[in-house]
This record gives sequence, C-alpha cells and structure tokens, in this order.
Amino acid sequence: MQGTDEADKNLTEHTVQKLRDMILSGELAAGTHLQERAFAERLGVSRTPVREAISRLITEGLVTRQTRGAPTVSRISVSEVVEILHVRRLLECEAARQAANVHSPAEDWLRFKAKTLEFLENERPDRVEHADFDFDFHMHIAKTAGSKLLSEMIKGLKMKTRIFDQGEIPSRFEPGAREHLAIIDAILARDPDAAEQAMRRHIENAREAILSHIHRLS
Repeated sequence: MQGTDEADKNLTEHTVQKLRDMILSGELAAGTHLQERAFAERLGVSRTPVREAISRLITEGLVTRQTRGAPTVSRISVSEVVEILHVRRLLECEAARQAANVHSPAEDWLRFKAKTLEFLENERPDRVEHADFDFDFHMHIAKTAGSKLLSEMIKGLKMKTRIFDQGEIPSRFEPGAREHLAIIDAILARDPDAAEQAMRRHIENAREAILSHIHRLS
C-alpha cells in the first residue's frame, strides 16, 4: 500500500509540473479550459491526478475555478500585474539584502554569473531555457535569504508574472542579464545596500517593460 501511495503522489507531482510548465511556457494560453478527461488523455494519466493538479494550480493562482464549466488558465489583469510587481519589489529587495548578509558559497553565484555571461556572449537561449534560468536565479536569492515564508511568497508571485518576464520580451534580455550581474556582484561583495538597489532597479525596469508589452498587446 505504501508503494502505491508513493506512486500516486509521484504521478500527481508529475502532472502538476507538466500542467504548470504548459501554462508558464504559453502552450496553454490564458482562458484555456482545463477539461479533466481531455487532459487525462493528453497526458496519459487518469482523471484523478489531473483533478488534483488543477486544484494545486488554483491555489497557486495559475488556474481559476469557474462557477460553471471547467476551470480555466488564469488571466492576469494589468492592475494585478502592477500589484504583483509592487509586492515583488518589496520582497525581493529584502531577499537580495539578506542574501548579501549571508556567507553563502561563492561557487553558486559564480555559476550563475558564468551562465549569464555565456548567454550574453553566445547565441541567445530560447525563451523557455532563459525563463527557467531567470526563475532559478531569483529563487536562489530568495532561498539564500533564509526565510521559508519569504521564499514561498516570492515563488508564487514570480510564477504569476513569468509569462511576461524577459523571455517573452526580447528587448529585456540583455538589460535584464546585466542587471543580474550587478545583483550577483553585490552579493559576492557582501554589500547589502548595493544588492538591494540592484534588485530594485531590476524589478522596476522589468515592471516598465512588462507594462509596455501588455499595452502593446491590448
């Protein structure tokens, strides 16, 4: 029984991750109906893990439960984006400051720096690869800050804005990468003020780019 329970749990986690990736990559656009039977067939699983995955994604804000009909991939309004980015700036500036105060392994930051420089010096990565890297970078800062609650809050907000982040806005690629380098250098230098300022500049620039992108699409 224990082995069966573990297998069911792993299948649910796999289904959650698969649906989440499909939403964050843009494969499932905002407003897409998530019919349990259709997605069970599409993913090759039963309806139970799909139902549980949808419930998880509802709690994350990526899916919205409808009064009638199937749940849908959430639409994020301009006002919601503005609010999310405002809160992200508050939380992630604090996370960057705290990360600079922690004696974390320099090797971790140097790996992020090397990968960022590789992106700048070679062929630009595809949107999904870069979005994954960007997400990992921001989450590493949040985790290094040492607060589980802070990390979880940043993760939730970051996922909601991911489809509008640098991978979706080509003009943000190089500036965003150079802003990442500034954040890394400040953390490596153990300079909390510089880390906080670099993160604030990064979030504010991302906010302006995302809002401009949304307005162009509207």
